[in-house]
Amino acid sequence: MRGALAQASLIRHRARTALAVLGVAIAAAMLLDMVMLATGMRESFRELLLSRGFQLRLAPKGTLPFDTDATIPGVSAIIDTLRTNPAISDISPVLGASIHFVGSGRDVSGSAIGIDPAVQGDYELVSGRDLASTDDIVVNDFMWRQLGAHLGDTLTVALGYDPQTRTYSGQRRLVLVGTVRFIYGANDQPGAALRREALEGMGGSGASAGRVLRDRASLFMVRVRNGADAEQVRNWIEAKIPTVSAISIATAIAQVDERLSYFRQLALILGAVSLFVGFLLVTTLVTVSVNERAGEIAVMRAIGISRSHVIQQIVIEGVAITVLGAVLGLGLGLVTARYLNTILSAFPGLPMAIDFFLFQPRAAWSALGLLVVSGIGAGIYPAWRAASLPIAESLRREAIA
Repeated sequence: MRGALAQASLIRHRARTALAVLGVAIAAAMLLDMVMLATGMRESFRELLLSRGFQLRLAPKGTLPFDTDATIPGVSAIIDTLRTNPAISDISPVLGASIHFVGSGRDVSGSAIGIDPAVQGDYELVSGRDLASTDDIVVNDFMWRQLGAHLGDTLTVALGYDPQTRTYSGQRRLVLVGTVRFIYGANDQPGAALRREALEGMGGSGASAGRVLRDRASLFMVRVRNGADAEQVRNWIEAKIPTVSAISIATAIAQVDERLSYFRQLALILGAVSLFVGFLLVTTLVTVSVNERAGEIAVMRAIGISRSHVIQQIVIEGVAITVLGAVLGLGLGLVTARYLNTILSAFPGLPMAIDFFLFQPRAAWSALGLLVVSGIGAGIYPAWRAASLPIAESLRREAIA
């Protein structure tokens, strides 16, 4: 009966109820988006790091991977040391450098990585074939469009440029064999990959060729065997190899959290504001409704309807408005999040796989639960006030009115 009376009361004022539900839906959409923003980047980054199964990254001591131009010397010795640990299954050294495609009056520049195709975890093949020899190179779509080349074309690639003599050094002729999608690369970043030994051979030792690349790596990616403790392996690596910083998934996420803490703070503030706005909206509407129905409520109390019955009916009205608005806001929030994610993902330098707004069922239920709780709280005060009205005085005022 309480639900039927609450439904009748809401239907009686359709326009006001519809506007209230719409207002709550907007607040719910904003709250959901803020909850998704607060956890989205963290979970998206975690999934990105685990996408290829490498739980550990080794960077030059005191840096993050590719945070600087520093490299790790003695790659062969490090690989031999790592292989002595039975908990380590795969080791993927990666060497980074800037390269130039020269010839035919064009100069296309970009970043390149030297990898071992057998254990690489940096890209996925899109078309063509993977690197089979030291004379092969693959590029991403952005560089592909800049080059205007075709699979099978032979390209002149240079590693260094001397601005004084305006000449390139470390040149090598490479065959374009495929296009790839770099997992950790940005949409607007031209990139290429070739075998690490080919990139090392282009480094040379002259000043114009840049730093010496022989037996060096910018990063190691390490895969731990199933059942092994990645943190224990990380501690072992740092103890055995003092020239590197071993970064686990947990460590990387903690460092990213520190750098992106303002996103969480912004999400917390805006989420709290949206929740408070929804609470005030429902409270105002229910209070107005109770004031208009003071005489009706007094009659119900006069014929024996209990105070708890009146309170429950009014609280149900507030909850019904909140739940309807929350369900509508869930869809609205997902559409808004997708649009905002498209805008933010275009920010220069961000990996393509990073999502600012990552939908998680837990986040949706958390936002919905907070709104339902706020709906219950919004109905308590006006319900208590309505149930506490003096019956005789309310009837007399209604009769005079």
